[in-house]
Amino acid sequence: MENKSERNNLIERRQYFDGSEPESDNNWKQLTLAQRFAALSLTKYGYELRFTRFTSSGSSAVLVLKNGTPATISEDGDINTTPDIHIR
Repeated sequence: MENKSERNNLIERRQYFDGSEPESDNNWKQLTLAQRFAALSLTKYGYELRFTRFTSSGSSAVLVLKNGTPATISEDGDINTTPDIHIR
């Protein structure tokens, strides 16, 4: 019986009690499947997903290195490591 109680406590600790999710989880959920695969490959080189930009022509995921170097990923998963964007 004690093992079951301990297991339930562990499961409860993994949930967000206030119903919110971390911002990074929400950002990942907004990506297309192709963007997720491409973003995962960039994270291996130190990039972090910052945000997703939605326009009339589609969505772009924006990832940034710790030194501020940006990269974008198109809806189709095409990676651009030299985008013409400025992040404020």
